[in-house]
Amino acid sequence: MFRICRFAELLKLLPRGQLNQAIEQHQAEENTKSFTGWRHLVAMVYLQLSGQKTLRTLEQGFNAQSSHHYHLDCQAVHRSTLAEANANERRAKAFEQFAKQLMGQLPRKLAAEGQELMRLLDSSSITLRGRKYDEWVKHTRTKRARGIKLHMLLGIPEQVPLAASITAANVNDIEYASQLELESGVIYVFDKGYCSYSWWWKIEQTASRFVTRFKHNAKLEVLEQCRIAQNARHSILKDERVRFANKHPGGKRRNPYTGVMRRIEVAREGKPPLVLATNDLKSSAMKIAERYKARWQIELFFKWIKQHLCIKRFVGESYSAVRVQLFTALIAYLMVWMYAKANNIKTSLWLLLAELSSTLFQRPQLERARHQRWREQRSDFLSRQAAIFT
Repeated sequence: MFRICRFAELLKLLPRGQLNQAIEQHQAEENTKSFTGWRHLVAMVYLQLSGQKTLRTLEQGFNAQSSHHYHLDCQAVHRSTLAEANANERRAKAFEQFAKQLMGQLPRKLAAEGQELMRLLDSSSITLRGRKYDEWVKHTRTKRARGIKLHMLLGIPEQVPLAASITAANVNDIEYASQLELESGVIYVFDKGYCSYSWWWKIEQTASRFVTRFKHNAKLEVLEQCRIAQNARHSILKDERVRFANKHPGGKRRNPYTGVMRRIEVAREGKPPLVLATNDLKSSAMKIAERYKARWQIELFFKWIKQHLCIKRFVGESYSAVRVQLFTALIAYLMVWMYAKANNIKTSLWLLLAELSSTLFQRPQLERARHQRWREQRSDFLSRQAAIFT
């Protein structure tokens, strides 16, 4: 009986109907002949999972597995065809839509006893240097960033991206955050780059909580000094209930945040204390400090995908090609995450990805069946030998 390879098992996790809808909506297969959106996606996901660095090595490695192409609904790929497809703006839009739909539909854990649902929000710059990159990034570069910016909403404890977007390097983080569809009953954790009192108030109105940092120039009115637990006094310097003192910050702007918040000062060794802001009036100050500390996990996520997926070196230099590679990297990450959940794999995603990259075209069920037959034959052989010498 035929057994599919592990790469085919991974691809079965993708809702192909939604991909077809995204491709049809953006007319992404117009004038592309036989190189369909599915075949394009499979080739780019293979690049991510196998760790290929160029279109030439992608072509050589993928075409070497021609016996698997039929069952992947693919055919041999050519780097010129791939380069042309990557530069197609419609393909980039279709893959972006598909990746966002996939992130929005992932199963999310319900809050178990003693477990909270947190949403970590941050962005990371991806540097692009070169003459062809400069044609479209030079007008949006900043002093610190030259390229594009990847915005991410990471779910905890799911440890999976729930929303993502790519913008120019000079786009303010709060511009992306203000477009997010907020959830009810979760905890949003973010840094000072998302300082917008109107957005904080929007989170308050959705019955969710947030933990962030006040800017140094925030004008606050102290309403009450909260008691600090004895075992937290080595870390928590202040715990105050406050309200914004200035309802009109200037420039005809109005501060809509009229509720009570907490201002918590957290000691840091050799550094000025962190001044945290939250609308959680019930949790302990130490618990709130721990939530903000958990924000480091999204920094680790950005580091993980940059180290283990192909988003540092790009196989195309156009804006569309960069987006195609980034969104297929996220799709590949989601595939590995879903594969781990579907097979109840407890090892780290890094080790699982290392295993998958080496065994993409192996047939695990066939290998297990062969090994089982070998053990049965060896056992039978040993029993026969024992009978001869007795």
